[in-house]
Amino acid sequence: MGSLGGAVAPYVELFQRIRDSGERVIIDGPCLSACTLVLSLVPNDRICVTRRAILGFHAARSIDAKGRSYAEPEATRVVLKAYPKPVRDWIVRHGGLTSRVLLLRGRELAVMYPACGAVPRSGRRR
Repeated sequence: MGSLGGAVAPYVELFQRIRDSGERVIIDGPCLSACTLVLSLVPNDRICVTRRAILGFHAARSIDAKGRSYAEPEATRVVLKAYPKPVRDWIVRHGGLTSRVLLLRGRELAVMYPACGAVPRSGRRR
């Protein structure tokens, strides 16, 4: 999975279906913006990352009828609170969710999620 993000609702629906299916998620490439909701909706033990994985976080925003973007501070607080604690702590250490995109990758990401290909001891690989 890799995605540049987009509208939140389709991602929430997709990740709820994946969560309910019991399947694993492989993050292989950029997973930006709404894509990072996978971390909140799919159990951590069913997510793995490749060396190409990059997670990109920013504050929530909406677009009005005239196409103007505006901040959504309450949605930003809800999203931040929903991320797993290690991810949330990393975001806070790096300045919090703002209009600037924070990129989590490499060793910092590998500390939080296992490399794909490793089979969890408690179950089979999907």
